Amino acid sequence: MTDILNALVLLTNFVLIPAAAYGSQLALGALGVTLVYGILRFSNFAHGDTMAFGTMVTILVTWGLQSQGIGLGPLPTALLALPLAIVATVAFVLLTDRVVYRYHRQHKAAPVVLLIASIGVMFVMNGIVRFIIGPGDQRFADGERFIITTREFRDWSGLAEGVAFRTSQGLTIVVAIIVVAALFWFLERTRTGKSMRAYSDNENLALLSGINPDRVVMITWILAATLATIAGTLYGLDKGFRPFTYFQLLLPIFAAAIVGGLGSPLGAIAGGFIVAFSEVLLTYAYRKFFAYLLPEQWAPEGLMQLLSTDYKFAVSFVILVLVLLLRPTGIFGGKVA
Repeated sequence: MTDILNALVLLTNFVLIPAAAYGSQLALGALGVTLVYGILRFSNFAHGDTMAFGTMVTILVTWGLQSQGIGLGPLPTALLALPLAIVATVAFVLLTDRVVYRYHRQHKAAPVVLLIASIGVMFVMNGIVRFIIGPGDQRFADGERFIITTREFRDWSGLAEGVAFRTSQGLTIVVAIIVVAALFWFLERTRTGKSMRAYSDNENLALLSGINPDRVVMITWILAATLATIAGTLYGLDKGFRPFTYFQLLLPIFAAAIVGGLGSPLGAIAGGFIVAFSEVLLTYAYRKFFAYLLPEQWAPEGLMQLLSTDYKFAVSFVILVLVLLLRPTGIFGGKVA
């Protein structure tokens, strides 16, 4: 029985907790992508670098607060910097919409034109972030590192294996739950949210009903920028910040949005966790896990790792391809442009 408990604790520590935190980050990122697609009808390839931009502002403000001795005790100072970062990112995204996207929207450009424009915006934002904060790794997490350490869990449980639950992981999960609940309340209960859903379902009928399209577009960009900043900051606190990493995150984020169904907020959340758990489960080395469960003479000699961690993003790519081939509308039947 002790061996089974050790195996479960091992799986919890290295698979369940990391995948839950990573899935929360992907879900928040995919929500921003799916909102833009649902309202504006194009895939925003600049979303990953929007996350990087928002995180960069968070880091700069956090450093400023830390230099003044301002903090939140056991919690990261980045939480104090996050509101300012959201405001800055929203302002930048609205400026981008006014300068780039609005022209194409007014001329009823095809979605592929807006997609190509977003790729241009992506490169510009990537360059701005690299120029301001540099291309290297940046650390900005402070406060208590762990909610519970491996040693504390071992002392409490008496098991050989332990669970290390980092503050960044717990914070990610809690913030994601709060943000998702607030977003769904906004979309389902408020007049603005209902107008956004009406505009997404039938643009022409929404316009005939007196819904202001410019206001809907503005609110969509505000929500997308807010979600991108929160997701990017949580990812940076959990795994560190490097601009190119956020460019790579675009693949699992889009995979999550497409798996759930582009345009479906609920699908984006489900897709985020499906992609995250798939990546972690397929790249984890199960040698020690099965060593606890199998007789000693059957103990595995190799790592029992299905894929190297170097192929982590390849898992997202395969999932994306399979969904596009087998069910292009995703699990929850998203919109097709």
